[in-house]
Amino acid sequence: MASLRILPAMTLTILFYILFYVVADTAVATDAPDYLVQGRVYCDTCRAGFETNVTEYIKGAKVRLECKHFGTGNVERSVEGVTDETGTYKIELKDSHVEDICEVVLVESPLANCAEVQATRDRARVVLTRDDGICDNLRPANPLGYFKDVPLPVCSELLKQFDLADDDE
Repeated sequence: MASLRILPAMTLTILFYILFYVVADTAVATDAPDYLVQGRVYCDTCRAGFETNVTEYIKGAKVRLECKHFGTGNVERSVEGVTDETGTYKIELKDSHVEDICEVVLVESPLANCAEVQATRDRARVVLTRDDGICDNLRPANPLGYFKDVPLPVCSELLKQFDLADDDE
């Protein structure tokens, strides 16, 4: 009779250990990134200060994700990225940065005729914490841009549509 009482207890113990290992196995850290920062780098072919329908996206542009501590300003994390053929970069990050201000910054353009940094498009801030209510790990960054040395011929007419054309032309 005593052995019959042991059987349910052993079964419960075995089930407990199986459940524990299944849960523990899924709780183990994975190689998947916690965050995926994604954005684009473009050449402002009209020197307009924003993207237009003649904007060209830059393949091979270098960017850097920098996370600086909010209080000290010290760089806590720095990760480099390079754009693909569509001008898109993707930077994977494994950890959260609750006390940091993180920005993607331009590093280098591969185009000699489009390498002048736009003062207002040289960096894009991204939030890399779960404390912001965003559940998705994709963190889009605003586009970053360089100025083309000489605007395309079509730009004068194009900028008139935005009422931005230089009246001296």
